[in-house]
Amino acid sequence: MEMKPKRKPLGRNLLSGVPYRNPGMVLNEQGPGHHPIGAAPYRDLDAVLSEQGSGRRFLSGALHRLPGVVLNEQGSSHLTRRVRGVRKLVVPTRIHLGSWNVGSLTGKLRELVDTAIRRRVNILCVQETKWKGQKAKEVENTGFKLWYTGTVANKNGVGILIDKSQKNGVVDVKRLGDRIILVKLVVGDLVFNVISAYAPQVGHDESTKRQFWDDLDSLVRAVPTSEKLFIGGDLNDHVGLSNAGYEVAHGGFGYGSRNQEGEEVLDFAIAYNLMVANTFFRKVTFCSGHHASQIDFILTRREDKRTCLDCKVIPGECVVSQHKLVVDDFHFHLRTRRDKQVKAVRTKWWKLKEAASEDFKRRVITEGSWEEGEDANNTWEKMATCIRKVAAEVLGVTKASKGATKETWWWNEDVQKALKEKKERYERMFYDRSTDNIERYKVAKKFAK
Repeated sequence: MEMKPKRKPLGRNLLSGVPYRNPGMVLNEQGPGHHPIGAAPYRDLDAVLSEQGSGRRFLSGALHRLPGVVLNEQGSSHLTRRVRGVRKLVVPTRIHLGSWNVGSLTGKLRELVDTAIRRRVNILCVQETKWKGQKAKEVENTGFKLWYTGTVANKNGVGILIDKSQKNGVVDVKRLGDRIILVKLVVGDLVFNVISAYAPQVGHDESTKRQFWDDLDSLVRAVPTSEKLFIGGDLNDHVGLSNAGYEVAHGGFGYGSRNQEGEEVLDFAIAYNLMVANTFFRKVTFCSGHHASQIDFILTRREDKRTCLDCKVIPGECVVSQHKLVVDDFHFHLRTRRDKQVKAVRTKWWKLKEAASEDFKRRVITEGSWEEGEDANNTWEKMATCIRKVAAEVLGVTKASKGATKETWWWNEDVQKALKEKKERYERMFYDRSTDNIERYKVAKKFAK
């Protein structure tokens, strides 16, 4: 005999003898309460578990889930194929963005790239390049590419160096004089606007400084708020240790005291909803003798504050003796798409000479199947097909792969050995500034040039 579970009575009304029920609730033959409209099971407004363990809410008994979540035949919830595919495209990506005043880029570009590779810098803003022209330069055998601008030789100049993983995403470059350059690139589903800026020093006249900030203001204003913005540069100012009055842009970890130029930088950051990333970490970016300061900065939007994991100031690089390399570590979730690169073969037409030329001519005349009086389009198609076929057999075709980039002629073992010796001497001088170590470093530096 099957035993039915006992139900606790709901109680009865003393006047009418009718069992107490909640409004709209009736009893069916099986006992549990149902709404009269829709016959949906009665439950509280809070979510409960159904027989399959999925969340169910009141109101018509429907399962309320995120868009794309459905029930399979067994009743368990799962994501549709389309939603699963989209989720797989989201890839966490680290972008290392740096800024460095190199003093002069002449004779240092290859050494600068080696430092960027060793420090895993993807995008590097460089200042005081002292190169004339508005050009782009491939650094051979490294995959890096440099965009730079300069109006006068041996003075000012800025540039942006991008590694091989991001350089193909560059879609636009804007240059303003010899102090500001902007490179726009697409990274996954995001658009990055990277600006390298070199502000006038304290001794310059006010008109030069005002022109610099007006140019930077016009460039930043043109960047849509939906796109990422990064400004790396030597701004030649002191934002100071205290962040009083500038809490939204200053993290409270500056250095020294604030000057007028520092107030202009902070006012500029607040006006465009930016933050000075350096000031959220305790760093010193410039050393000269016994003097130290913080004048190299990286600015980004305040909404990207959580994506900035760390700001590193890297000492000990002998490429530049005074300014230190500043690197910000950003973490983004990018939606990427795998593009299949089509590698096409090419006919070796450069071999069409001497004996190969005679053989090619003979076979084309012999194997040609076109005749006079035919339709012009058909005749052309037959001729082209015959010529391609004969050329591929007589001259040959290339392999469907990218050829290796030629090695830079001057980057040999002697140069690398000299630079290594220069770096070792610099490290010894960095920790022990004795007269002997300083003289040895000067000799090694002169020999490396």
